Amino acid sequence: TTSVAEEKQIKVLVSFYPLYEFTKEIGKERIDVSIIVPAGIEPHDWEPTIQDLQKIQNADMIVINGAGFERWVDDFVTNNPNVLVVDTSEGIELMENSKISYEHESNKDSHIWLNPVLAKKQVQNITNGLMKLDPENAKYYQDSANTYNEKLDLLDNKIRTELSVCSKKDFIAFHDAFSYFAKEYNLNQHTIVGVDANAEPTAVTLQQIIQKAKSFDLDIIFTEEAVNPRISEVIADEIGGKVLVLSPIEVADKNSDYIQKMEQNLLNLKEELCP
Repeated sequence: TTSVAEEKQIKVLVSFYPLYEFTKEIGKERIDVSIIVPAGIEPHDWEPTIQDLQKIQNADMIVINGAGFERWVDDFVTNNPNVLVVDTSEGIELMENSKISYEHESNKDSHIWLNPVLAKKQVQNITNGLMKLDPENAKYYQDSANTYNEKLDLLDNKIRTELSVCSKKDFIAFHDAFSYFAKEYNLNQHTIVGVDANAEPTAVTLQQIIQKAKSFDLDIIFTEEAVNPRISEVIADEIGGKVLVLSPIEVADKNSDYIQKMEQNLLNLKEELCP
């Protein structure tokens, strides 16, 4: 048998961090995987350069989140009509966006990866893609996926168990990223800027959020890594509260850790929900 080093690695491009981790955990040394959108850039708003478009020409497979998240994907794929496109949202029942911004052509909520139960389905969609390209090693990919999905099961169980004893159900996220998470764990998400993380809330909106925080007795306002925390700080000051990060894990680099980031989100959420 030839060693893995002698075999040709499958070249995989993924759109952003969580999909990178899922894909790497499934393919391990049998694949050469890299992230398309640079770390620190909001994947919703990114536009590919000429160099980015050239990368697709050597790829065997591209993994996207789907649900309208990667609006640039059609332009990208025309450079290599033979590439296998894996849409990880396939087979997942998508929620509607609560508020539509003209920036977002899709009215579907794309943030499925923030629900570990749905993340398992994404993992299986990626696995199916790798097995299609490399059927001889199908068992290898499926075994790796099963091992990673066990970690996602543990994460899901931890979140479910720890949030079930909390007295509060409401929280204020920065943008509308946690709908699937909130639905899975029986919580109520309220947001400062709705769908578009780059939107600037009006004075009226800020006042409404302040009133909402007071009526639900909330003292933590969440922000995200890629946005200016100033807006969240203004609201927190008004209610005598503080600002913590609730990460959508959209702008992470390849040295991140999805499970750890989700556990940190849980820790920060519990500070609000389990006073």
